[in-house]
Amino acid sequence: MRGLETFSQLVWGNPSRVASGLYIVDSPIFEHRGITLDTSRNYYGVEHILRTIQAMSFNKLNVFHWHVVDSHSFPLVLPSEPELAGKGSYGPEMQYSLADVKRIVEFGFEHGVRVMPEIDSPGHTGSWAEAYPEIVTCANMFWLPPGTQWEDRLASEPGTGQLNPLNPKTYQVLKNVIHDVTTLFPEGFYHAGADEIVSGCWKADPNIQSFLSNGGTLSHLLEIFVNSTLPYITSLNRTVVYWEDVMLDADVKVDPSVLPPENTILQTWNDGPNNTKRIVSAGYRAIVSSSDFYYLDCGHGDFVGNDSKYDTLGPVPNNGGSWCGPFKTWQTIYNYDITYGLTETEAKLVIGGEVALWSEQADPTVLDARIWPRTSAMAETLWSGNRDESGKKRYAEATDRLNEWRYRMVSRGIGAEPLQPLWCVTHPEFNYNFHDCIAITIHGGRRSLAMARPGDASWITIHSPVWLIDDVAIYKEQLYAVNIYGIVLVCHNFADDQSPKASILILGRVDGGASISHQNYQR
Repeated sequence: MRGLETFSQLVWGNPSRVASGLYIVDSPIFEHRGITLDTSRNYYGVEHILRTIQAMSFNKLNVFHWHVVDSHSFPLVLPSEPELAGKGSYGPEMQYSLADVKRIVEFGFEHGVRVMPEIDSPGHTGSWAEAYPEIVTCANMFWLPPGTQWEDRLASEPGTGQLNPLNPKTYQVLKNVIHDVTTLFPEGFYHAGADEIVSGCWKADPNIQSFLSNGGTLSHLLEIFVNSTLPYITSLNRTVVYWEDVMLDADVKVDPSVLPPENTILQTWNDGPNNTKRIVSAGYRAIVSSSDFYYLDCGHGDFVGNDSKYDTLGPVPNNGGSWCGPFKTWQTIYNYDITYGLTETEAKLVIGGEVALWSEQADPTVLDARIWPRTSAMAETLWSGNRDESGKKRYAEATDRLNEWRYRMVSRGIGAEPLQPLWCVTHPEFNYNFHDCIAITIHGGRRSLAMARPGDASWITIHSPVWLIDDVAIYKEQLYAVNIYGIVLVCHNFADDQSPKASILILGRVDGGASISHQNYQR
């Protein structure tokens, strides 16, 4: 399947031409390459999920992480607990039937995409209270009562409710849910959530208050919950995936002894490479979804409303109100190294990564554009990396490749957002990147600046050469001079993660030709 996709991408042009004389050996660096989609906050019809899975297959992604339920709605119809969707969904037309799930799972299988379900608990379960109010604490309460400090909130956003670990009925209902979900989804990973346990919500329950007053702790409560559910999930021949919070949260977390590494994978979303390091150094496999790099919903403002902090003529504080702003560009996604700072042994525990689209401000009308082609950037890096054979970052050359791929996706019915004006595609000779080439010494000790693409002198066009004066601070560069029309163009590649910085002053055009030989230059 992946080979056929590669072959299809060798077809180019109109009329179509196919590259010949090629022998391709290809395999992914990371086994787990996915997308998390939240279908609780806003509903996505089956056709939109299928289109997303199809686009994933185009991009050689292989895991659709379906965050199907949350505090806001419970759209998944389950045979053993029909009232959860019957009362907890947005309505009969916004539910996923057994037939819907079967269709999605089979479509994923046909396209090489596993469908991994997530039933987040004990947090993010306010919608369960519509059917079972007795097992949910702080349900249907205002999330941040007036005068309340952030640390005493009832939820991290509107939509309160957490399962009560002290109520035996909690486990009766939850085990029915787990049984049905593992029956519907043959996927070997079961995502059990366990993120963002909010202390104030549990503290609002009288029985939990009594438990705490008798020496219990909130972390002990979570351990009771995990010890009551994880063994049941593993007994169904599933590996349990949790969000990192279950072990790394500052306030409510379990002791690592509760989480056997052989049966547990942790998905990281906070503090970039630091939390990845904490997870793998403890011996756990990791899925990387760092919100600093891989959250596709960031940068769209505050969804809870307008208030005085936005009434300003200057920059809006807190990244415009988006908790995880700014917007994650494709460049940010492409350049991220999910094994940064890890030893070789630790890096082997990173099984892959997922971008995430949380749906507070997304629904089917923006689905394709929010995901694509930014996710294509991650897809390439998880498959073949973001460095060339010499170990240098290849971000500059990725621009044209990703732009062309975006047009291919659009032709296949995927509404991927544009990366550049069409002019850039129709005028490649001007579509240079400042990281491609930079000028260096010409005769007389002066410096010039010109643009070219390394290794391709066939279409190089001199575009407004200018004088350049000190200082050009470039690190560990290799310089290559190409003498075109008597003007020296010097191209460079950068090693490691160091970026070029240049102070440029345009004084006038270069007159006359010059030449220098190939040399290594380092500052």
